Amino acid sequence: MTNIDINQKEPKAPEKGFMTSLKAFVFYLIQWTWGLTVNLAGGIAFLICTKIKGYRWQRFGYARIVYVPWKGGGLSLGLFIFMKENHSKKTWTYNTRIHEYGHTWQCLLLGPLYWIVVAIPSFIWCNCFVNYRIKNNVPYSALYCEAWANAWGQKFTNMKQTPDHKAYKQPARKPKEEAEE
Repeated sequence: MTNIDINQKEPKAPEKGFMTSLKAFVFYLIQWTWGLTVNLAGGIAFLICTKIKGYRWQRFGYARIVYVPWKGGGLSLGLFIFMKENHSKKTWTYNTRIHEYGHTWQCLLLGPLYWIVVAIPSFIWCNCFVNYRIKNNVPYSALYCEAWANAWGQKFTNMKQTPDHKAYKQPARKPKEEAEE
């Protein structure tokens, strides 16, 4: 098994040079043209969170991660990732950064189709199927776009998720109907 450093905050920087600069230029050009609607929404949210609310942020590969004080997990809007600040498990933070970065690359490929192919199904899976996932022990990555985000996040960061990354699903708890009995 490969050693995984969960304290690694971001992907290793590529060597500087013309080709690295060219790749970055093309990446941002495509994100801000083909993925304009997603990145515009993310950019506005980023400015509100960092400039008005004063939330902490960091670079992560080509993206920016904003740490927000919410109870949820992560949200990717193109180049901008929003995720829970100070999660109790370091592995959750580590795995979520990689996962959400995978969504950044999905936006690069899909552009405006990202809303239909990834964002809406992901939102529904995250918010409407919590009880189903818990009751049937289904990992969050069982949905096609979430498994794809895991795979691409690992590919484009060159960082491996920990073996418990399938625990990216909601924390273990009883489904609502059982909890009310």
